[in-house]
Amino acid sequence: MDKALSRPAVVSHVSDLIGHTPLFEVCRTDTSSRLLLKLEQFNPTGTAKIRMARQMVLDAEERGLLRPGGRIVESTSGNTGLGLAVVAAERGYTFTAVVDHHAAADKLRGMKALGAELIYVAEDGGEELATAAREEFAEKLAAESDNAYFTEQHNNPANGDGYRPVAHELDAALDGRIDILIGAVGTGGGLFGTGGELRKSVPGVRIVGVEPKGSIAFGPPAHDYYQSGTGTPEGATIGAMVDYDLLDEGAKVGDIEAFATARVLARRIGLLIGGSAGGVVYEALTRMSSLAPGTTMVALVNDGGEKYMDTVFNDDWMDARNLIDPAVEREIDELLTKLREN
Repeated sequence: MDKALSRPAVVSHVSDLIGHTPLFEVCRTDTSSRLLLKLEQFNPTGTAKIRMARQMVLDAEERGLLRPGGRIVESTSGNTGLGLAVVAAERGYTFTAVVDHHAAADKLRGMKALGAELIYVAEDGGEELATAAREEFAEKLAAESDNAYFTEQHNNPANGDGYRPVAHELDAALDGRIDILIGAVGTGGGLFGTGGELRKSVPGVRIVGVEPKGSIAFGPPAHDYYQSGTGTPEGATIGAMVDYDLLDEGAKVGDIEAFATARVLARRIGLLIGGSAGGVVYEALTRMSSLAPGTTMVALVNDGGEKYMDTVFNDDWMDARNLIDPAVEREIDELLTKLREN
C-alpha cells in the first residue's frame, strides 16, 4: 500500500486513527457486478464525519479564525458533533453543540461524554428536526462570544475537503476500477467531496445521491422523516456542498425501506449500520440486477448502527411510529439472499 495511505503502527492522537477504512463486498451478481461498502464506521466515533470535523478546525486555525483556548460552535444532529468533540479535546478548545431531540440519544450522550456542552433549541419530548433553528442559534451564539468559531458545516468548503482522502483510499484499493459511487446527501460534503476528487483519477465514475423521502434537495414533496444526519428538511437551506453539476442521479428512500435494510443486514450478515446508511444500501441493492456486467458500485456507509439501539433496532420505538413493515423486510432479505448466493 502507498505509504501516504497507510497508518502508523502506533499513534498518539485519536484523530491519527481517522481514515483507511475497509471495503466490504456485500454481494455480487452472476454477471460479476459487485456492491462494496466503504465502512466509515471504523473511524473514531464510528462515523465518516470526524474526517470533515478535523478539517474544518484545521482550516479555521490556518485562517486565524480560531485561536488557542477558543470555542467551537456547531449545529449538529450528532455525528459531526462527536467528531468536533474529539478534535476540540485534542487541541484544547471547548465545544458547544446546538442540538434538537430528533438526534439519536446515544449521539447526544456521546458528545456529552466527550466534554461537549449541549444546547437544545427544541422542547424536551419533541422529535421535530429543527435544522434551521439550530443553524440560526449557533451563528448567533458564536457571533456573541469571544474567540468563538461557528464551523457551519453546511456551507464550509473545508467540509468537502475533509473527504478528499476517501477518494484516494478508494482509488488505491480498487486501482481505479470504480463505476458507481453512491452515498447519502445531507450537507453534501461526503458524497461530493469524495466524488469530486475521485473524478480526477476516475473521470467516468457515476455519482448517485440518496436522500430521505421528505427531504428537498432532489425536489418535493417535503414532509417529516426519521432518518437522522441526512437530507434537507423543509425550511432549511440546501448545503453549499451539494454540487448538482457532479450529480448524475438523485434518489429518495423512505424511512421504512432504509431502516428495514439496516435491520436485515444486522440479522443476515452481522453488520450494524446506521439508518440513513440503510437507505443508501437499499438503493444500491435494488440497482444490482440492472447493472452492466462487471460493474463495481461503491456505497459510502457513513456510520455504524451502534448509536441506534434506541431507535432503528428498537421494535417498540419503530412500532410506535409505524416504521416496521414485515413485508418490506422479507423482500429485502430475499433480495440480499439471492445476491449473496452468486
